[in-house]
Amino acid sequence: MTVRLDRAIPILRIFDVAKAREFYLDYLGFSVEFEHRFHDDAPLFMGVVRDGLQLFLSEHHGDGSPGAHVRIDMQGVEELHDELAAKGYRYMNPGIREQEWGTRDLGVIDPFGNHLIFSEPITGP
Repeated sequence: MTVRLDRAIPILRIFDVAKAREFYLDYLGFSVEFEHRFHDDAPLFMGVVRDGLQLFLSEHHGDGSPGAHVRIDMQGVEELHDELAAKGYRYMNPGIREQEWGTRDLGVIDPFGNHLIFSEPITGP
């Protein structure tokens, strides 16, 4: 059988479930795919999804380090920027930056120091 790599799912460390929900669900527009706790007082492990992008968010010690950087290839960065700006999220007001390597990037930082960079290739002449 040949080796085939399908996808990577980043696991991002979180410390406050309410803040994570406010940022990932309300602000970025993800939906909850699943939530898991080993028991009532256990840390949360949650999967969120938007379009084809899946992220795991974890309160578990050792499941990722705060301050991770995740680059997300996408189309429609201008539309995403407009969508986020319209939400008036009080902790973030990102802009789009043209990079010398040929992408337009919109970067956000979650309440736990994780960086998400939404990146669209620049097309045209």
